[in-house]
Amino acid sequence: MGNLTATRPLQPWTAPTATDPVAVTLRLPGSKSLTARALVLSALASGPSTLAGPLRARDTELMAAGLRAMGAHMSISDDDRWLVRPHRLVGPAHVDVGLAGTIMRFVPPVAGLADGRITFDGDPQARTRPLGPLIGALRSLGVRIDVDGSDSLPLTVHGAGRVSGGEVVIDASASSQLVSGLLLAAPRFDRGVVVRHVGPPVPSAPHLRMTVRMLRAAGAAVDDTVPDVWTVEPGPLTGRGWEIEPDLSGAVPFFAAALVTGGEVTVQGWPHSSAQPVERFRELLQRMGGEVTLSTEGLTVRGTGVVHGLEADLSDVSELTPALTALAMLADSPSRFTGVAHIRGHETDRIAALAREFAALGADLTESRDGLEIRPRPLRGGTFRTYADHRMAHAAAVAGLAVPGIELDDVACTSKTMPEFPALWSAMVTGKS
Repeated sequence: MGNLTATRPLQPWTAPTATDPVAVTLRLPGSKSLTARALVLSALASGPSTLAGPLRARDTELMAAGLRAMGAHMSISDDDRWLVRPHRLVGPAHVDVGLAGTIMRFVPPVAGLADGRITFDGDPQARTRPLGPLIGALRSLGVRIDVDGSDSLPLTVHGAGRVSGGEVVIDASASSQLVSGLLLAAPRFDRGVVVRHVGPPVPSAPHLRMTVRMLRAAGAAVDDTVPDVWTVEPGPLTGRGWEIEPDLSGAVPFFAAALVTGGEVTVQGWPHSSAQPVERFRELLQRMGGEVTLSTEGLTVRGTGVVHGLEADLSDVSELTPALTALAMLADSPSRFTGVAHIRGHETDRIAALAREFAALGADLTESRDGLEIRPRPLRGGTFRTYADHRMAHAAAVAGLAVPGIELDDVACTSKTMPEFPALWSAMVTGKS
């Protein structure tokens, strides 16, 4: 079964150190979160859809390949515009999830609607990511699923061509994707779905709002007025054009570079009304010493020559934790981040990995159950392991702006969401394309 990371060679990389303030205007790839949701909704729609400005990266190409394997027609040869023509979903088929939480949580509910057997597996690290609540929820909705061993990959969905739907109770405290996966397929269930979350707060709430917003844009009737309850009525999804905005999580390292170097970074093509948590991001960077503005040119962050420490609950923007941790290492006062216990179940245990790798560079930091405490002091160069995690690579690159000699053991892991990252980053720092 799928195991791409285990076979590709590692690509060592020395993070470039900035000698001057960065000053750059960039056009970055589209949002992974928006692209993934648009692909699923388009595959389940009643007519064709287009994705303008989608993200072409390992996660989204594997998502398209998995939906294509089940019968959806995907034309993704054009980098700027993808075409999806829905078709009857059938098995047998195999879905390689790579290391993508979006695929392993969004596609099994779709597989329940297919007629036939759909198998799922991915990189070795993917088998440690939590799937139990989703598996239990789908089984309670009538989907037959076989799991090898614990409630994780590999698994097999025996699609019956339909899912009855109904009410389901789930603990989604490990990932908002567990709810989003059910909601995205729910309009095609016979009775729709009522999802009730019971447990600690669902992290990354903005991503759930994104799911609801996109479902409604595709014609679904969704009620999310009751906290921790989402109701999706059965009904057709409409094919449409999706405009994919730039990826905020992928842009954050570049914006962080403005703070570290006292420079200015603009990402072009940013909409004035974003599906991503831009206001929360703006607040965090302003508290750390940045100036954030949105204009017709794009989203701009200016550094003020100093980075401040920050105490913040990052539960709603947990993807930003690695880059903000790197910023905190270079701040003028301590930082404390909380609310991100769930990122221990991401591509790697990000809390433990950040603590371990920065400590190896001389950092003074303490790992807690749900976050990190950072007490800035001078760092030294050395090897920084990325654990096949693109966000770990981003954190190392940010620190490397101010600390010479940080050697990433593998920068190729950034291809998960931004294959262009090493080239874009080096060009920004050196001023040479």
